[in-house]
Amino acid sequence: MAELTATTAVGDDDDRETGRPRFGTRNLPHDGDVFQHNAWDNVTWDEEQEKLVQQKVNENSIVTMSSEKLFKYEAEADKYWDKFYGIHNNRFFKDRHWLLIEFPELAPNTVKQNTERPMRAAFTDNDKNYGDKHIKILDLPCKDSCRILEIGCGVGNTVFPILMYNTDPKLFVYCCDFSMTAIDILKQNPAYDINRCKAFVLDVTQETWTTPFEPESLDIIVLIFVLSAIHPDKMQHVIQQMHRYLKSGGIILFRDYGRYDLAQLRFKKDKCIGKNFYVRGDGTRVYFFSQEDIRELFTGNGFIEEQNFVDRRLQVNRGKQLKMYRVWVQAKYRKPS
Repeated sequence: MAELTATTAVGDDDDRETGRPRFGTRNLPHDGDVFQHNAWDNVTWDEEQEKLVQQKVNENSIVTMSSEKLFKYEAEADKYWDKFYGIHNNRFFKDRHWLLIEFPELAPNTVKQNTERPMRAAFTDNDKNYGDKHIKILDLPCKDSCRILEIGCGVGNTVFPILMYNTDPKLFVYCCDFSMTAIDILKQNPAYDINRCKAFVLDVTQETWTTPFEPESLDIIVLIFVLSAIHPDKMQHVIQQMHRYLKSGGIILFRDYGRYDLAQLRFKKDKCIGKNFYVRGDGTRVYFFSQEDIRELFTGNGFIEEQNFVDRRLQVNRGKQLKMYRVWVQAKYRKPS
């Protein structure tokens, strides 16, 4: 599990309760001391940094595995995740309280509607509409009785913060994962309220979904560090199914690993199983997205892009004088009304 810890624990739920201001409030001065703090937001890469990471990825991107091994990782993907959750139970990830800041649509009744709030994400030169590093809360498809689905819910680290902060008495959250072990652990949590939430097992790569809700019945679908675990050949099908189950005007909230993230650079040469697609030491897999990857997937399947940006952060080890560059892609897509 050392490899998974190095990638997922730092790459996903790294926003720990450190006591320092977060979400875009710590930017590295031009001539500042990079080792003054443990992390810096909104980091801009220079040409040299881009060249270094491209070189590293080129080195570890040659597929050397046999077709038998590649098939095994695909066919037994649920078993590898079952084993992961069986080992770590609910202790591996912390609840994603930061998610309500990145995606205020999940609990709009906690803030005044149509207000702006600062966020920590860095914006690229292509994201002219977000240059002021503020984001407007999107117009919601639901004013009350909101129906939310989280795909790849794991043990509930996203679901339970939503239930905690969203005070709408008519809210209902569906959550699914293809790991039976994860769903069993989630249901054992004291915060699991069957009056506001239903967890169920679902492999979203299957041709047909069996769900406790009807097509065109969901207001919001949450997709956080999940699509990256799915084989790239099956991603388009998952997007098409989400389009089918969303209401007109419904939105998808997306966040996942970005191209050239530290986790991608750390993989050994024998761990590549496809272009920008790797297998960890425990058999779970991860893909690293570019903005254009996400744009093509969603707009090519009938969605309208309302946000798409790269979030870059520099984490440092002050004791060892090490720099660690993190990259994530965050986006919002709406089903046309």
